[in-house]
Amino acid sequence: MNKLKIFLKDWRNQKSYFFWLMKYSKPYLPKIILVMFINLSMTLLNTGMAVMSKHIIDKATNGEKVYLAIALYGIAVLLMLGFNVTAQMVSLVLDEKFSFGIRKQLYEQIINAHWMDVKKYHTGDLMTRLTSDAGNISNGIIYTIPTIIQLFLELLITFFTLFYYEPMLAVFALLVGPVAAIISFWLGRKLKRLQIKVQETESAYRSYVQESLANLLIVKSFANEEYATQRLVELRDERFKWVYKKSKLGVMSSVSMAFSFQLAYLVAFTYGAFCISANLITFGTMSLFLTLINRIQSPIVNLAQQIPKIVSILASSGRVIELQNIPREEKIDKHIEEKNIGLKAENISFRYEMEKDYVFNDASLSICPGEFVAIIGESGIGKTTLIRLIMSFMRANAGKITYFNSSGQELMANAGAREFISYVPQGNTLFSGTIRENIRMGKLDATEEEFTEALKMASAYDFVSELPNGIDTVIGERGHGISEGQAQRIAIARALIRKAPFLILDEATASLDPQTELAVLQGIKNMQPKPTCLLITHRMSVLEYCDRQIKIEDKKIESTQ
Repeated sequence: MNKLKIFLKDWRNQKSYFFWLMKYSKPYLPKIILVMFINLSMTLLNTGMAVMSKHIIDKATNGEKVYLAIALYGIAVLLMLGFNVTAQMVSLVLDEKFSFGIRKQLYEQIINAHWMDVKKYHTGDLMTRLTSDAGNISNGIIYTIPTIIQLFLELLITFFTLFYYEPMLAVFALLVGPVAAIISFWLGRKLKRLQIKVQETESAYRSYVQESLANLLIVKSFANEEYATQRLVELRDERFKWVYKKSKLGVMSSVSMAFSFQLAYLVAFTYGAFCISANLITFGTMSLFLTLINRIQSPIVNLAQQIPKIVSILASSGRVIELQNIPREEKIDKHIEEKNIGLKAENISFRYEMEKDYVFNDASLSICPGEFVAIIGESGIGKTTLIRLIMSFMRANAGKITYFNSSGQELMANAGAREFISYVPQGNTLFSGTIRENIRMGKLDATEEEFTEALKMASAYDFVSELPNGIDTVIGERGHGISEGQAQRIAIARALIRKAPFLILDEATASLDPQTELAVLQGIKNMQPKPTCLLITHRMSVLEYCDRQIKIEDKKIESTQ
């Protein structure tokens, strides 16, 4: 009874996945139907060619001329080639557009979803869903499902064509159908679990590769090259185990069906030979049977072989739908005048899901427009957490955070409020590409003068000017090719070019020497209009540039002058 409940529950999921696939495929339906129509035409043409070959043989046996029939057969061959090329090209273009459509939709969902919900998934797993799972779905819709429909129609057309000429031979050819159906049903239930395991181990494998390459310096600094390679082998072995089990099951089922088909073929062939010896059928009819029997049995075999692909499509659909069901960030459709922005955090309580203790418990904070405020406190006390709450990357368990301006307008903290915030996070956050492209992310329509101004305020203008191609110099991932301090100044320039009224610096000057750090802070204080600035720092030397300090202690936020 329990197994039945599990099966029924899973069946409901499969139905929901199927309806999602149908809904998503709707815009592509005309071209999918076109491919199916071409494939159906090929099936009819194939059957027609088999019938033509029967008549050619019968006429040749009777001494009749067959030149016209052979010419028509040649034309049919050319048409078949033309249909085949057209179907392949249309399917190729359709597959590319369909797979990119899924990836684009999934990518948009990920970048618009709540940050904490997305962070539950490893980057490698997200990449697997964006690539492998999206590819499985696209391949299934463009190739597998039309193939199933085509094979079913081919089976019907071929069977009734053969039945018309010799009913018993057609029945013999179809005998193996029930065997294939039983094997397919059993196979589908087994393969669903194995396919999910294959995708999960693929995600783990990719995740490790991505992480180890991203943290290559750590691997090398601890002399763990051999261990890293061994770990990769272990993950590969785990993935191979499930791939092997899945493939083994598929091979065993294929062998079983092949044996069943050969047995049915032998019986039908023996009956046909007996009919010829008794002059019950012509050589042409026997030739038609030998041609069409494979076209009856082949669709059954191929239909059974589509079961693993259907399982793969549904399993991948479930993994994609899981991401699509992540709630999107809340963006309040309300705006305030974006100048002289202040902040109020009232009675904030927050803790991480995996922790029992609260980071903040009934904590409050107020920052006036134009203030330059430093956040200090022990490492791990909650400074970065506070920033993430302020920027709505995370949601407080209780309390509220509000932005306000000097005109008295207010806006609850939400993803839309980032429109008037500039942020420099901890660490190296540069992309591969040119320095211009990195800074441009702060303001997509920035002018050349604004680029220069931002670089100067970030004390980056001089070193950028000395680079081979200046601001158009290409840097690698995480700023490879320049120093940590230079990378940090480019990140600061990216924030400053935005000229946002609210600026957040999370240890943004930690990699700068004291002289450069003070020059950057002085440049920020001299900005007009003056932004409200929130600075996380461990350096006491910068506090003289701040109007006041905020200290996080005992899950509270205390303000000092």
